[in-house]
Amino acid sequence: MQAARLHEYTDDMTEGLSIDEVDRPHATGASDVIVEVEGAGWCQTDNHIIEGMWAEYVPQDLPMTLGHENAGTVVETGEDVTLVSEGDPVICHPVQTCGTCRPCRLGETMYCENDAFNGLTTDGGFAEYLHTSERSVIPLPSDVQPIDIAPHADAGITAYHAAKKAVAELNPGDHAVVIGVGGLGHIGLQCLNAMSAARITAVDLKQSALDLADGYGADHVINPSEVDVPAEIEGITDGNGAAQVLDFVGEDVTTGYAPDITAAGGDHHIIGYGGHVHEPAQALVNGEFSFVGNIVGRYAELQELVALVEQGDVDLHTSRYGLDDVNTVAEKLEHGEIDGRAVITP
Repeated sequence: MQAARLHEYTDDMTEGLSIDEVDRPHATGASDVIVEVEGAGWCQTDNHIIEGMWAEYVPQDLPMTLGHENAGTVVETGEDVTLVSEGDPVICHPVQTCGTCRPCRLGETMYCENDAFNGLTTDGGFAEYLHTSERSVIPLPSDVQPIDIAPHADAGITAYHAAKKAVAELNPGDHAVVIGVGGLGHIGLQCLNAMSAARITAVDLKQSALDLADGYGADHVINPSEVDVPAEIEGITDGNGAAQVLDFVGEDVTTGYAPDITAAGGDHHIIGYGGHVHEPAQALVNGEFSFVGNIVGRYAELQELVALVEQGDVDLHTSRYGLDDVNTVAEKLEHGEIDGRAVITP
């Protein structure tokens, strides 16, 4: 089969991955599931993996097939698999877990002590077939197509995971801010809109992204290149600030907004990354706000998100590309030329 593989780290996205001929995976373990990939979302994290940003955090044996937002059709299963059968459409949680360590027993999928992360620590779905496990696949409703939902495997549940935490702290009359209405942000905004009564302000440099936000329920939109963001939010919130801020950019400039836009006792959720948090301790003490880190959501949260999709509450704005276009997609994303999410169709 063909697969898009990373052989060495590079900052040059135009030649980050190569299309290689590799052996097709088979179900050799009792709980194995082999999926024919119909859609695999491209994530900013894929660019960061190509750059080597993750090498110091997780073991990566190169060459490796990237792609952690995968959905498709089951073509082969291990002898103990009962959840799915050949021919079933599924979405794949990116993490394969052991099920027996303490975090797994607590339902904390992302904290598994023996995990394998497709496209990050083991081969992913930028290929014709994906090796995963029964614990990681979720059967799809009959009216939901794998290619249409693939990015929810990471972008969706990461955004939902953050939004769910924020919604728990939002009351009617509160304000929420979504910074960055891209691949994750446009999903997070919809989740906030569907799950809370808060007023939502979207912040983005691209007019096309702000138009997207407006269509997905934002009450206000702000372009930082045209106005002062803290001043605008102060006016929108009558000087109270935003009870919850979802930062899907995570650069120095956006984390730097926190003391000026977050309400007393509120949270600035960091979902995007690449920047740093540089705030005086006194700023946190004075405002009693918190920075909250977010990673990929739990398996159960992916089930919940699929329910929102089936109900029509969350839509994906996507564009599709062939496997040979992976480097083109990486380059486009690097320059902010993709609205919503790009989906590779192996």
